[in-house]
Amino acid sequence: MPLSPDLQTKINGWLTADYDADTQAEIRQLLADGQDEQLSDAFYRNLEFGTGGLRGVMGAGSNRMNRYTLGMATQGLCNYLLQSFPGQEIKVAVAHDSRHNSPEFARIAADIFSANGITVYLFEALRPTPELSFAIRELGCQSGCVVTASHNPKEYNGFKVYWTDGSQVVAPHDQNIIREVDAIQSVREVKFEADPSRIHFIGAEIDAAYLAKVKGLSINPEAIRRQHDLKIVYTPLHGTGITMVPAALSQLGFDNVHIVAAQATPDGSFPTVQSPNPEEKVAMQMALDEAKALDADLVLATDPDSDRVGIALKNPAGEWVLVNGNQTAALLTHYLLSARRQAGKATDKDFIVYTIVTSEVLGDIARAQGVKAYRTLTGFKYIAGIIRDLEGQENYVGGGEESYGYMLGDFVRDKDAISACALLAEMAAVAKDQGHTLYEEMVAMYLRYGFYKEHLISITKKGQRGAEEIQEMMRELRANPPATLAGLPVVEMRDFKTGKIKDLRTGLETETGLESSNVLQFILEDGSKISARPSGTEPKIKFYFSVKQPLASAVDFDLATRLADEKIQRIIQDMGLE
Repeated sequence: MPLSPDLQTKINGWLTADYDADTQAEIRQLLADGQDEQLSDAFYRNLEFGTGGLRGVMGAGSNRMNRYTLGMATQGLCNYLLQSFPGQEIKVAVAHDSRHNSPEFARIAADIFSANGITVYLFEALRPTPELSFAIRELGCQSGCVVTASHNPKEYNGFKVYWTDGSQVVAPHDQNIIREVDAIQSVREVKFEADPSRIHFIGAEIDAAYLAKVKGLSINPEAIRRQHDLKIVYTPLHGTGITMVPAALSQLGFDNVHIVAAQATPDGSFPTVQSPNPEEKVAMQMALDEAKALDADLVLATDPDSDRVGIALKNPAGEWVLVNGNQTAALLTHYLLSARRQAGKATDKDFIVYTIVTSEVLGDIARAQGVKAYRTLTGFKYIAGIIRDLEGQENYVGGGEESYGYMLGDFVRDKDAISACALLAEMAAVAKDQGHTLYEEMVAMYLRYGFYKEHLISITKKGQRGAEEIQEMMRELRANPPATLAGLPVVEMRDFKTGKIKDLRTGLETETGLESSNVLQFILEDGSKISARPSGTEPKIKFYFSVKQPLASAVDFDLATRLADEKIQRIIQDMGLE
């Protein structure tokens, strides 16, 4: 399909002196090769600056991640910071991951901040996203950003924006920044010329302060001393974790850590994996193979910007089993609360936070331990918001969500795989010190609090019609909620868009107490929970399944797991989602 006149005009605008020679050469080559479809995708819209920032495929074009789309986003953020903090010295921290162009993009952002009279603390080399969050508060910054596309494929990069407390921007700042970014109509409005006197490089001193906070999370150093040679296999999946995870483990006292050599070097091509996502077994395979060869005790893997961690544990049959995000969150929650109580560190002000699509076992654990549990919308900015609201009144212990992200302690206000790796290693050491494994600890936890099993399916519907189909699915679920699923009555519907919780047996309605979000939940008679959540930025809808299954003894764990999986499949069939 030939390029439209409007699209050709837009492309021609990028073939002017406002854009560098390399950018123009890339576009001219696409034109010469007749790559109309590729050009159309690169220019049909402007890369959207959403509530978390930018993310897109790298390359030339208005719908690509490049120095110009990044520049306009950064200039918009600068304009909002200058409006928000008049007459003050404004400070920002800037970090980047291991992706292609990440160091260059971070420097471009730093240059633009400095050109706008803003003081910049730029990490001298790649660092984990949670350390950027920490640095914002440590250095008294009003904002910060990290160049990363998390665990997306290698073609992507992005730009995540943070606010004064180290959390990702929330209302009203998110929408206000978006307005300022959208108001920039030309790259001529971007101040690319740096003021070097305003750019300060940071590194070792922030590393030391951050690692000290991670060490401060430790509850059982004596067990680590006795189990210092716990055999740990760790892979950073070619990402930033290599800068902090080995150091954090060493600082706690672990001296038998085996790093997967083929994946140790930061590399934006991620040459050994299809996708650098620790949620996927294929990404963990090298670490699992090494663990088998070494007869290790624990496998840890972090994604490229080190905000998510995947783990594997050895079951009683000696097989390595991948642990899902809900299970890891439950293990961490149980350990933090019980170990703090045993160590005399618990207070009556302690609380945890988990998100609405995360397993209810976290709340069950907290209630059994006499600790408050708050539920919030999906995303760590909402967890950070609860901490902010309760600061000085209650004490945040930890929290997490199903997507392999955890936040332990309040010194970082985003998900943090570094501190999670440290605590998971400590948990494995404590278990071994008591004569059992972390897998056995997990089974015992479910025996005590109730067994839940989770599953996630993500359905993509491409194009404009796909987006309409997703909205139709949500409308149908709202208008005609299922009466039964897997033979169990649906007793409650939670509509987070309207803010209403409806008891389907009595018709009684109550409030969710949370801000509006397009999420629907169905609660079954046995406490199982099914959630439907469309993406706000992609033509995709996710269905989260968390089913409850009776578990009478540890020897029944495999059977209970299989029965729970079968229940999930029946629910999927009943909802027509095969």
